[in-house]
Amino acid sequence: MTGLIHVIMAGLTDPGRVRSENEDRIATHPELGLAVLADGMGGHQAGEVASGMAVDIVTRHFESREWQPAPEFQPTQTADEPETVMEAIRKANTAIYEAAQARPDYRGMGSTIVVATFYDNRMCVGHVGDSRLYRFRSDTLEQITRDHSVVQELVTRGIFTADEARQSLAKNLVTRALGVDAGIEPDVTETTVQNGDIYLLCSDGLNDVLTDIQIGDSLRRHNNDLDQAVRDLVDGANTHGGPDNISVILVRIDSDTPRSNELDEI
Repeated sequence: MTGLIHVIMAGLTDPGRVRSENEDRIATHPELGLAVLADGMGGHQAGEVASGMAVDIVTRHFESREWQPAPEFQPTQTADEPETVMEAIRKANTAIYEAAQARPDYRGMGSTIVVATFYDNRMCVGHVGDSRLYRFRSDTLEQITRDHSVVQELVTRGIFTADEARQSLAKNLVTRALGVDAGIEPDVTETTVQNGDIYLLCSDGLNDVLTDIQIGDSLRRHNNDLDQAVRDLVDGANTHGGPDNISVILVRIDSDTPRSNELDEI
């Protein structure tokens, strides 16, 4: 079934309580149905450069498309959304990689990224690294993306439990990141959305500190106020020490389409 959706977005990024610099970057563009979050890495502010490039390049890639959202609703349907997400992420990877090769002070810089785009009655997510996308539906929080990280591989193999992974000293070691290699293979998935869904994009500064139960409780309390919800999540991570930069984007679906059987359900 095809129908129109409206998306409501809110986002917040915070340096946390320990780090003086914020290497996270976010962008919300409800008129494009686009949310982007990146967590940079690398010394001498290079992480900040990498995440900024990632968010800017992905955003400009979507802005440059020939189609424009119809004025009576936002956003509008496109047929090649997964390919567009893939192209945008690969373009960001190439630019960051070339910048890192060209300037000694940028050597070793990189970034995670998670891109979510909403159109017609669907959502497409592409990601690299350990920044995440969750879905809050029917009072249940579910992680949609799977981290590209050392500990995730150990969890997948049954060597670590999820709780052990949260406590591991290797939890921040990613196995895939923008700018590290000349080529990148993002994970891209498309699924249908339902009225009332809330999608959460976050950097590991949130989910390394707050449990899924705590995140779900916050979304439950502030279901109808996304601005308050993002503030509550960031404040919660800071209350628990704020050891890393914290970035949160929330997207709520307001649809005029009744629920239908999902295609490519995650």
